[in-house]
Amino acid sequence: MNIESMPKQFLPLGGKPVLLHTLEKFALCNRFDAIFVGVHKDWISFTEKLVAESGVLGIPVFVVEGGSDRTGTIMRIVDAIEESYGESDDHVIVTHDSVRPFVSLEIIEANIDAAFSSGACDTVISATDTIVCSEDGWFIESIPDRSHMYQGQTPQSFRIPLLRRAYELLSDDERERLTDACGMLSKSGIPVQLVEGSVSNIKLTTIMDYKMAQAMVETY
Repeated sequence: MNIESMPKQFLPLGGKPVLLHTLEKFALCNRFDAIFVGVHKDWISFTEKLVAESGVLGIPVFVVEGGSDRTGTIMRIVDAIEESYGESDDHVIVTHDSVRPFVSLEIIEANIDAAFSSGACDTVISATDTIVCSEDGWFIESIPDRSHMYQGQTPQSFRIPLLRRAYELLSDDERERLTDACGMLSKSGIPVQLVEGSVSNIKLTTIMDYKMAQAMVETY
């Protein structure tokens, strides 16, 4: 199968699409009122049918047309949440890559707790490889201390009013450049707490990731 032939969240994994594995992990957490899925407009009907036919989630699932990038999609989902549930300082959104099907309930719960206590959080793991910085892509300019380096994962979670305020503080140019929601908050001077992730919380980006997921699916 050509991994580029369709969106990776719809690739089969252990007898069902990757997306369903991910949704089921979140449905296990009883602290959510609903799940919102952002997809390209061409895949809305397909996704709605997939969710409807799964019959195992036990929680309302809304499919929303995504934006031009990750942050744009998140903000469209925020609009949909507030349209369905109103505005509240207590509303928290837990955002996640649909192609990270092995996220654990513990990581999800830790994100919710951190978002309520700190307002914003990012899931990370400690960097195990040396990080090399190069502006021109030819020569090393610096090698930061690895003990202070982390690799970002998801979920990324926020109090919704804080997320919206950070987004509204950015210029149009900054919104185009800052496609990561936690980067957007940091740019706005808002502290983002770290939540410990897991090496098993892989993102299916390459064919090697997909093969690894096929080997992992019976275990996680």
